[in-house]
Amino acid sequence: MFTGLVQGMGKVESLQARGGQMRLTIRALFELADIVLGESIAVNGACLTVESGGSNAFTAYASAETLDKTSLGGLGAGSLVNLERALALGDRLGGHLVSGHVDCLATVRAVEPAGESRRITMDFPEEFGPLVVEKGSVALDGVSLTVNACGKDWLSVNIIPATQGETTINSWAPGRAVNMETDIIGKYVARMLGPYPGAAKPSRITEDFLRQHGF
Repeated sequence: MFTGLVQGMGKVESLQARGGQMRLTIRALFELADIVLGESIAVNGACLTVESGGSNAFTAYASAETLDKTSLGGLGAGSLVNLERALALGDRLGGHLVSGHVDCLATVRAVEPAGESRRITMDFPEEFGPLVVEKGSVALDGVSLTVNACGKDWLSVNIIPATQGETTINSWAPGRAVNMETDIIGKYVARMLGPYPGAAKPSRITEDFLRQHGF
């Protein structure tokens, strides 16, 4: 589990792609001490398991499913990525609950200045529209962001200067594919309501019905 508060960026040192799978070696561009074998690290919002690690660097495996659902397959040596270690009990939850399980790819439609911030509009598959709500939370390439506005297949977010400087968002441009994870709470609500599609049926309990039955 993560919070969407990126700790810093990392650089892909090498990668090996074979049979629709990939193994990546990433070096953090900030202090990333005591990397533990088997721990989870979010790479551009995708939860990966550390296979080996050393001083500020680690190697992780990405399965065919991960590459199919995320943009990790488009990385190359030298690519910059957002990194976040898993949340520890007792840590501040400054962003929102992020699982590191990417739902889909969103595409940058427009990047516009908004004072010192940037307003970014993204397009995404319409099937995820019900899980995106205005002023709700979304994780884009692992960054916890507030949805400013949204429609059935688009959303806009506001990127403050601090976020621009600490993440890969500073390099986003129209056409960029971005990993998107919707709010996990919304997913569970949608799942629970799944057996009850459509509008609620009108009640048969009317004023006349109650009067006829002595109420």
